[in-house]
Amino acid sequence: MIHPIYRIVRCEPSAPYALKLDFNDGKTACVDLSSVLEGQLYGPLRDSALFQQVRLNPEVGTVEWPNGADFDPAILHDWDKHKEAFSAMARKWKLACSSECASDAATHQT
Repeated sequence: MIHPIYRIVRCEPSAPYALKLDFNDGKTACVDLSSVLEGQLYGPLRDSALFQQVRLNPEVGTVEWPNGADFDPAILHDWDKHKEAFSAMARKWKLACSSECASDAATHQT
């Protein structure tokens, strides 16, 4: 099975937690990531100053941040198809983080 390989050739932050992306196949998309910014890797990107530090890694053709967060360019290319599944995972990350934080707080109180 042959599938296209997408690369991001240009990116810029647009609205809060959104990116305007240009892909190697000519597609331009505005991807709102606000619903997936949870968990240890993506949660820190809720800090708008960190989110604004997005940069294009031309070697691998995707976006990345100084904290190590990145996204597969194929997922971003077809974001409308993947957004709900990614958002569902983010909700699980948020719950897991809430449980860990509550556990840590209880440990530190004793």
